[in-house]
Amino acid sequence: MSPSPPTIAAPSRAAAPSIASALATTTTIQILSTATALAMTGIAPLVATDFGLAPHYVGYQISLIYAAGMLASASAGTLIQRRGPVRIEQLALFCFGFALVLLASANVWMALAASLMIGIGYGVQNPASAQILGAVTPPERRSLIFSIKQAGVPIGAIIASMLFPALAPLIGWQATLALTALPCLAMIGVLQAKGGQPIGWRPARGKLWRNFVYEQKLVWGSAPIRVLALLGLLYSSIQLSLSAFAVTMLVEHGWTLVGAGAVAGATQACGVFGRVSWGALADRFGGFAMLAVIGAVSMGCMIALWQLDALPAAVQIAVLCVFGFCMSGWNGVVLAECTHHCAPEDAGRVVGGALVYTFLGVMIGPAGLALIYEACGDYGTSFLLVSWISGLGALVAAKAAFDARRA
Repeated sequence: MSPSPPTIAAPSRAAAPSIASALATTTTIQILSTATALAMTGIAPLVATDFGLAPHYVGYQISLIYAAGMLASASAGTLIQRRGPVRIEQLALFCFGFALVLLASANVWMALAASLMIGIGYGVQNPASAQILGAVTPPERRSLIFSIKQAGVPIGAIIASMLFPALAPLIGWQATLALTALPCLAMIGVLQAKGGQPIGWRPARGKLWRNFVYEQKLVWGSAPIRVLALLGLLYSSIQLSLSAFAVTMLVEHGWTLVGAGAVAGATQACGVFGRVSWGALADRFGGFAMLAVIGAVSMGCMIALWQLDALPAAVQIAVLCVFGFCMSGWNGVVLAECTHHCAPEDAGRVVGGALVYTFLGVMIGPAGLALIYEACGDYGTSFLLVSWISGLGALVAAKAAFDARRA
């Protein structure tokens, strides 16, 4: 018999943080988590020889991180109810800081352990952030607020794709990773100084497996959340493939490492504006409608990458920036839509349950693209062969938007 949902006390106005405070904290953690997860992607051509591996193996490392994240996300809702969202955020930050130190060892086995730790931290921090933000944000502003928080993802990716390649030749890639661990550990102290729980909560009861089943019933019991879970699966597989291979793809096509890092950073910078823009548009025109547009435009960009060599450098940059603007923009909209279709006290559980499929997409995407690249030997062709995934997402989202309007 599945457990009943835990009872959670109503939010206390005196104890609850302001939207600005909650948003600043959760966005900072999002930036650190993404920079940690993508730390190796921007310096893969530089560090590959130290690990004795080819640069494209970074795709497998990203997939391992998100495989661990998928498993952690599946239990995140229960952990949040047992320990509270603040403690779970601190756990995530500790995982990031310690993992970066392990990666700096240049040992393959240490890197495997570090990747698992990063995945655990990444898997639990988003549901914890959703619980914190959902408690203080009114429904009519959630797409924008959640998208601002999710803008931390491309900001973290900018750090990984621009700052790391610039610092690594100057101070060494190992020192670069070790320095990145410091703000992760410092944020643990910041959260501790804030003290207390941002919302009232009571520990969940029941076994972890039963709570996981209950969370999945919340996802599969709602048609809109089922669609959102599927979109997370489809879009995340493409988004992380772009983040993982942008630098390596451009280097293969004649760009210098620093130049490729700058373009990848510009792509992620467009993603920052994309997340905020799509969030604002979703609050006005509907989340599913905007998710359909994101999928359609992204498919066009992936088709254009097929002829990357034939495009002038300025056009290459433009295509990648539009791609980043769209494919980095869906996350906040999906998370906000999830909270629209569940009870406030279930926000962490529903987001954690839906993110299982997002992590599954990330686990499949970069590894799948690496396999396709090994078969065809060209990143542009590889993106062309998976462009149908974005097209399918556009169709699914468009149908959901039509059904919502008809209802």
